[in-house]
Amino acid sequence: MGFPEKFIWGAATSSYQIEGAAFEEGKGLSVWDNFCRRPGTVFQNHTGELACDHCHRYQEDVQLMKDLGLQAYRFSIAWPRVLPAGVGKVNTAGLDFYDCLIDELLKEGIKPFVTLFHWDYPFELYKRGGWLNPESPHWFAEYTKIVVERLSDRVEHWITLNEPQCFIGLGHYDGVHAPGLKLGLDELLLAGHHALLAHGLSVQVIRTNSKKRCQIGYAPVGKVVIPATEAKEDIEAARLGMFATSKKEFIWSNSWWMDPVFLGSYPDDGLKVLAGHLPLIKTHDLKTINQPLDFFGINIYQGTTVRAGEVVEPILGYPRTAMNWPVTPEALHWGPRFLYEKYKKPIIITENGLSNQDWLSLDGAVHDQQRIDFMHRYLLALEKAIENGADIQGYFYWSLMDNFEWTHGYNERFGLIHVDFQSQKRTIKDSGYWYQKVIASNGELLNKL
Repeated sequence: MGFPEKFIWGAATSSYQIEGAAFEEGKGLSVWDNFCRRPGTVFQNHTGELACDHCHRYQEDVQLMKDLGLQAYRFSIAWPRVLPAGVGKVNTAGLDFYDCLIDELLKEGIKPFVTLFHWDYPFELYKRGGWLNPESPHWFAEYTKIVVERLSDRVEHWITLNEPQCFIGLGHYDGVHAPGLKLGLDELLLAGHHALLAHGLSVQVIRTNSKKRCQIGYAPVGKVVIPATEAKEDIEAARLGMFATSKKEFIWSNSWWMDPVFLGSYPDDGLKVLAGHLPLIKTHDLKTINQPLDFFGINIYQGTTVRAGEVVEPILGYPRTAMNWPVTPEALHWGPRFLYEKYKKPIIITENGLSNQDWLSLDGAVHDQQRIDFMHRYLLALEKAIENGADIQGYFYWSLMDNFEWTHGYNERFGLIHVDFQSQKRTIKDSGYWYQKVIASNGELLNKL
């Protein structure tokens, strides 16, 4: 069966992680600009102020995308680059950058997939309460309208939010990401509800204002549970584990962040265990959140394995990435399969990849065989999900290039392209050339290697 004829092969990035130009041409501060200034929050006090200098090197980067054979490129827009104060006066120079980037992509035959929010919340709005402010969904809608009016004559594919579990959970609960808060459950659930309302309003704005026929998606994290065997009881245990909501770990619950978007209601088990902490949820709120979507973007890197309801501990010396994440290719089989089964939306893998310890070899190349093996295994698992009936329409490797990896700074390398952060020299890794061949064969190469 293999990959569908019109399967989309791409790579992804985010604005704060690659753009640089943090204080140039009228851009406002983001919560990440501010967070990185706090000593000890990021590895060796690294910041995203320069990152990959993509704002000045985007033409070179698009040429590299062309060299890789990418059919699509997923990137995000920095909200404070467009609206320095988060609302109000538009920074024309900021919009001009994205305008030129999109033109460059289209010139090379690469489809732009635009993510409207990948964590760089405007600092000026944070000072007004950020996601806790009931106006925050409307602020996001205002920003969406400005971007869509400018870019939708060329952009067809839109993603509203990237990983609310992370920017709410890690940023407002654990405090390890920007803005670095440790809120109680009442405030945390309110911030999360506002983020979902922002998603819904944003979808409405895109539908109303898009100049081209648009495709709209949403990209949460996929918490994946893998059955230890194909036995019915193991599969059922994994399925239940995928969608359960507990008070202790609700922030990573698939159902809490997906059911309102796709089904129009919060999960019953979540409402039960979180009773007493829930915000006031107005009748029309869930109607606003539950907007028709064209695709389900999902970010999957790893999974946990269960056998008849019990977690199976990893084997001694299990394979791990440089970030110590377990290498579990079957996550890309069972995750999309269970998600498609429940939500019945076409799926695009909007992120999948690994951090690896890459460096330039004496011959001037980057020989990252482990990344090739990782991608090979995960893509074969994704192909298996397709063969088992899941409607999967695309795959975006994370990341296009080595970049600023949030609190890990420049200590983790996820890219298909190596970046020397002193000279900014780019070098396509062996994995990039391998991926190029996979794309050219529409995945057929995977079964020949």
